[in-house]
Amino acid sequence: MHTQLGVLCGSAREASESRALTKMSNETINLLEKRKRQVHAGGEFAMEAEKQSLAGSVSQRSCSFCGSRVVLYPIADALHLVHGPIGCASYTWDIRGSLSSGPELHRLSFSTDMQERDVVYGGEKKLYHALIELIDEYKPKAAFVYATCIIGVIGDDVKAVCKKVQAEKGIPVIAVDSEGFKGSKKEGYKAACDALFKIVGTDGVKKTLPNSINILGDFNLAGELWIIKDYYERMGVQVVCTVSGDGRVDDIRKAHRARLNIVQCSGSVSNLARMLEHEYGTPMIRASYFGIEDMSKALYDVADFFDDDAMHAAAQRVIQEEVAALMPQLAPYRKDLKGKKAAVYTGGAFKVFSLVRSLRTLGMDVVMAGSQTGTVEDYKLLSELCDPGTVIVDDTNPLELAKFIKEKDVDLFIGGVKERPIAYKLGVGFCDHNHERKEALAGFIGMLNFAKEVHASVMSPVWQFAPRRART
Repeated sequence: MHTQLGVLCGSAREASESRALTKMSNETINLLEKRKRQVHAGGEFAMEAEKQSLAGSVSQRSCSFCGSRVVLYPIADALHLVHGPIGCASYTWDIRGSLSSGPELHRLSFSTDMQERDVVYGGEKKLYHALIELIDEYKPKAAFVYATCIIGVIGDDVKAVCKKVQAEKGIPVIAVDSEGFKGSKKEGYKAACDALFKIVGTDGVKKTLPNSINILGDFNLAGELWIIKDYYERMGVQVVCTVSGDGRVDDIRKAHRARLNIVQCSGSVSNLARMLEHEYGTPMIRASYFGIEDMSKALYDVADFFDDDAMHAAAQRVIQEEVAALMPQLAPYRKDLKGKKAAVYTGGAFKVFSLVRSLRTLGMDVVMAGSQTGTVEDYKLLSELCDPGTVIVDDTNPLELAKFIKEKDVDLFIGGVKERPIAYKLGVGFCDHNHERKEALAGFIGMLNFAKEVHASVMSPVWQFAPRRART
């Protein structure tokens, strides 16, 4: 009886959810009036960007605290201590795909677990004792202390505590000014870069290394950094430091000795690259490792910088070998995906360019594209790259995403963990291109993995039962 009742209740719930989805599919969704300037849907380009999120729009952005952790947490031999309530420490790097070739201290998340009494009387003593205990236990190369919203409110002197512990323990103990209320994760990126720069140059050596680069802004998701390093090493290029995937404190100390900085994720570490250029004269170039075109360009650009014929020939050889092996394997996926429509929404705008090109390689049409932290210039370039009529969005929200997915009748949505439910509720295939994924999508082998994942998502027979498909 209980089993039958459960089946009946479950069936009723499923029917109710199906009706709700059908109703949502039939409704017209309008843009919030104050959001219209951050959406471009054709005609003369006139967008606004880099604005604070509109109150009530339920932005997909994260806070400043989250941004700082995104950049710093992959440093695998450092201690990461969150000074604040326990809830702020719940989002650990362990649920992300950043891998280490050695120590894995970054997979542990520590918190001072501020309680009501600590908020009233201050948490500096608690922070001091937590740092001493953790440093004695784990012997880290450095420690990062993240200030959260409540710490900014009560005014704990985090820097003074860090300075005291650093003097006692002899390792860098760095306060990260990452109070969440300061703004979006873009402010957190800056706070993380400021913290990192305090370590740079502390190895005591000034001489630069020949044919050397730093890879900035890659987080070694699913081991992607190792793929990229292999390409560069096959060209005769030495990688001095990576920030911050598979990162090491001692490597960051000597980051100033590299001849060139390769900035992979322009939003997260561009401040660090600018500081290195200003202080040490190290030039920077932007690169993307997603897709055949951008991956090839990233290798050629390094060879061009060093103006080395042998290196250029090696880069050409690497690209020819990889592409020759890749293209025949892409053919069957291209055949099935030709003419399918995709929507793309990521954290940084630079990644969107690569995804548009990669989807075009697979024969797909991008009908919506946007990011959380892009600039007006980014979106102007994006509108020129995309086909006419492609919707370009800045700092969008679930309602807008649902609107454009419905109106454009997309077959695939590429985003992060927060966008996945939107796609599935609307009966759309989804591809995770954010930090939670466990599949390498960078490099030439990453393009093949990307094609496989996109194909599996778009061509799944389950979508024929979605309400939006059932209507037709």
